[in-house]
Amino acid sequence: MKTFIVYDSFFGCTEKIAQEIGATLTKHGFVSVVKVDHTTPEMLKDIDLLIIGSPTRAFSASPNTKAFLKQVNSDVLNGVRVAAFDTRIGDIDKAPKILKFLVNIFGYAAEPMLKALTKKGGIQTVAPGWFYVDGMEGPVTEGELERAAAWAEEIARVVTPVA
Repeated sequence: MKTFIVYDSFFGCTEKIAQEIGATLTKHGFVSVVKVDHTTPEMLKDIDLLIIGSPTRAFSASPNTKAFLKQVNSDVLNGVRVAAFDTRIGDIDKAPKILKFLVNIFGYAAEPMLKALTKKGGIQTVAPGWFYVDGMEGPVTEGELERAAAWAEEIARVVTPVA
């Protein structure tokens, strides 16, 4: 299985999650983990699985992630398994009420990213993943790297045929 993981990260939290997912999936084949700024559409040729990750910024994916999704051609994703994840503030209950209200309306980054990938021909593997960070800048909340590894194993079970 050839996997390509594209991520964006402002404070390193989403990068840590992407790297953990990549490390877990190396047991199942070749994996490239590349920051979205260094990714070109040509890098998506001949892959079996594309995973995209972004921090949630203003209830959405980062601007660079959105730009990347726009430039991906449908023909590249036909038949490719896809998944998406985001990082988000973990303890939303401590956030101001207006923030909780807006989150309920606008949501987070992972679901729209996954929707964009499937509209371009990608085949959804699992439900969107999300991983918590402490505050706006992190660090990654304790236990979330383990959850990321478990999410990656779930993807591998779906994508990798049982021998």
